[in-house]
Amino acid sequence: MERLEHDDYLALRAGASVLEADGFGDKVLHLADGTMLKLFRRKRFFSSAAWYPYARRFADNAAALHRRQIPAPVVIAVWRVPSIGRDAVHYHPLIGQTLRELLRQGVDEDTERVLKAAFTRFIVRLHECGVYFRSLHLGNVVLTPDRQLGLIDISDARIGRRSLSRHLRARNLRRLQGIAGESDWVDFPAVMDGALQEKSRTL
Repeated sequence: MERLEHDDYLALRAGASVLEADGFGDKVLHLADGTMLKLFRRKRFFSSAAWYPYARRFADNAAALHRRQIPAPVVIAVWRVPSIGRDAVHYHPLIGQTLRELLRQGVDEDTERVLKAAFTRFIVRLHECGVYFRSLHLGNVVLTPDRQLGLIDISDARIGRRSLSRHLRARNLRRLQGIAGESDWVDFPAVMDGALQEKSRTL
């Protein structure tokens, strides 16, 4: 990763909006030019993040998803920012609305039925493409303007060359199953069976 000096970081951050932060500082910034900056803090000294930083994982996962023709953010640069003790990934956001945003805004029954079917097909496709996404929920799946589904917040995805086993498919659905109002958005038997696979990538 390249080193980003403090003055350059401050210049990049000028005019940014803070989209996400915690007690340790900023986590996600919407920059003045419309791009995004996601900051990662290493939580433990002895961690896999020491040799494979989450900022680099984000960039590698974005590239892997693009190779599989799955919409995802487009990475501009990956940096280490020593002055604030963070790693950072600079990227173009995936344009669209998350399924969670659409659900909260309210959709009619027919639209919701179409979106649910598309979400199930999307998960099946992810699993067939070897994508194990631990943060799988409606807040991390975006409906793009051209009616495709894509992924955001992808630093903790694991992407392999083979389709997922039934065990990993079931494990990948556990978080979603525990979210009230979202667990019924996916046809779990269909995902487990790898059914509904089709060539179409749009709704």
